[in-house]
Amino acid sequence: MANERTVAVLGPGGIGGLLAALLSRAGHHVTCLAGDETAAHLRTHGIRVRSKQFGEFTAPVDADTELRSPVDAVLIAVKHTSLDAALTRLPAPALGDALLVPFLNGVEHPAALRAHHRPDRVAPAVIRVESTRVAPGVIRHDSPFTEIDLTGDQAARPRLNALARAFSEAGPATRVLPDETAALWAKMSFLAPFALLTTRYALPLGEVRTRHRDELTALVEETAAVSRACGAPADAAQALARYDAFPPATRSSMQRDAEAGRPLELDAIGGALLRAAERHGVPVPVTARLVEELRLAGH
Repeated sequence: MANERTVAVLGPGGIGGLLAALLSRAGHHVTCLAGDETAAHLRTHGIRVRSKQFGEFTAPVDADTELRSPVDAVLIAVKHTSLDAALTRLPAPALGDALLVPFLNGVEHPAALRAHHRPDRVAPAVIRVESTRVAPGVIRHDSPFTEIDLTGDQAARPRLNALARAFSEAGPATRVLPDETAALWAKMSFLAPFALLTTRYALPLGEVRTRHRDELTALVEETAAVSRACGAPADAAQALARYDAFPPATRSSMQRDAEAGRPLELDAIGGALLRAAERHGVPVPVTARLVEELRLAGH
């Protein structure tokens, strides 16, 4: 195929596993990077996907514990809490000229990755999807959509376009956005209020937006103010309308992590928001209180 890519996927969980399977099914060469047991399982069984959007299928993938030969792109789909440990699976000699494409929450990870790899080879991405790893190599994709925004202020546009085309042809609707800051803060502005409130009160979005409406409104306004201070457009009223349109049973990934006793991305989301607010002199009292309450609760 004309646009065939070699792709490594660091973290074949809900998002990484779905993307690995879709790209493999579309004819790209995919290597998943994971621990010994997971890598062995994937080499033998591939990745099985149960998807409302893409149907049920199993896709073969290669798998290893670290990157051993150059690829066109490395998709980083681990949690922010696991990033440092996961990067040890990407030795610098093997990375070569690869694009690093992080699908991470927050806004601070691109700078960390640019310290690890060539700055013009880091291409942050934002994905809108509900996808869960229910067992090693088994992915349940529940949302009727999968949308990717690919960006990277310093990355070569032809390389971004080629990867975006590969994603789109494999299934996820993908666009290349010209403003990295705007793309990352668009997600942060939506994610932070949703994650902090659903986790703090252990409630789905429907109950948060009715029982804690004042706090939701305040958080949305605070986050929008920080986003604008960082140079990204933000519309608080539009964000509230988006929350109101979501199914009431929707839960955040941070909330699911809390329920499962896993480490939370509290610093990558709440902490990063507070640091940006402090840098720009933006008051965020509701955000500060919620982050502190979550920390005191042991999160």
